[in-house]
Amino acid sequence: MRNLEEIITALKEYDGEEVRIMEVCGTHTAAISENGIPDMLSPKIKLISGPGCPVCVTVTAVIDKLVELAMREDTCVLTFGDLIRVKGTIKSLADAKADGAHVRMVYSPMESIKLAEEDPAHTYVFAAIGFETTTPVYAMLLEEAVKKDLKNLKLLTSLKTMPEVIRWVVTNGGGIDGFIAPGHVAAVTGSGIFEELSKELGIPFVVSGFEGAQLLMTIYALISMKGKTGMKNLYKDVVSYEGNIKAQEVVNKYFEPSDSSWRGMGKIPGSGMTLRKEFSPFDAGSIGLDEDHMPPGCQCANVLVGKLRPYECPLFGKACTPDNAHGACMVSTEGSCYNYFVSGRK
Repeated sequence: MRNLEEIITALKEYDGEEVRIMEVCGTHTAAISENGIPDMLSPKIKLISGPGCPVCVTVTAVIDKLVELAMREDTCVLTFGDLIRVKGTIKSLADAKADGAHVRMVYSPMESIKLAEEDPAHTYVFAAIGFETTTPVYAMLLEEAVKKDLKNLKLLTSLKTMPEVIRWVVTNGGGIDGFIAPGHVAAVTGSGIFEELSKELGIPFVVSGFEGAQLLMTIYALISMKGKTGMKNLYKDVVSYEGNIKAQEVVNKYFEPSDSSWRGMGKIPGSGMTLRKEFSPFDAGSIGLDEDHMPPGCQCANVLVGKLRPYECPLFGKACTPDNAHGACMVSTEGSCYNYFVSGRK
């Protein structure tokens, strides 16, 4: 492979057929923006942010359920920061908190163990959203809750898996020529799942880390592989072919595959993980949360699958800004709209 300086020159001067490359990891979306990578590429290289931000793909029914739970006198909802500001059908968890609901931001799911132990009079519900990256953490949380017999700790789950949504994007006309495979997800699942997807879909995948130099090398590799199948792993210091077997085992102990609803995409068969029946007492009502009500004019659904660029949404930068976000893609620091806005990207 060429050295980095040669790769940068080649990417800037590329004059072949247009290449559409999608990343499906919110951290990649943020890293691409932070490193100014779009400005280093030929206009014929199009980077598209796919459905890789967990907050962005969570349907409004999940938010509505969390708001309902938080309004109960004996219940407190625990969540990461980004989710607090995402609106449901009517209000966000931040709005509910202003109305007196019990909502608390935490930095780790494991904090909920101590809270539940110290306050048995209240039920603590953790908003468990995410992809294969965070599901093992929720499994470890359950492991501890089961061991301690914490009957006042529950999860409301909206857990997604990558392979099925990638299939959905390709099948539904995304026009994608290659995928930057999510490094964090691959660390758990292994790079092998992307090799299988490449063979099935006829599109190349390159597993990447998050440094600017590695992302540039990844984009260069995908351009070189355009029109071919194959998977390359450029993140071998973290990602193996088989993945983290122990993490996979603990996830399979507590969760099983399920159909799941995605913002703007509807229900995708086999694209989620739900609690196994034997652990249903720890579920706070996750089943059947499928409804999704986009704010009027919001185009997050089309942005998430690459049909529109964020700035093509009529609300972008006008009614919808990071300080007054209408859509989930503008709320999260991993969201494509947020990153387009803060970087001034076009």
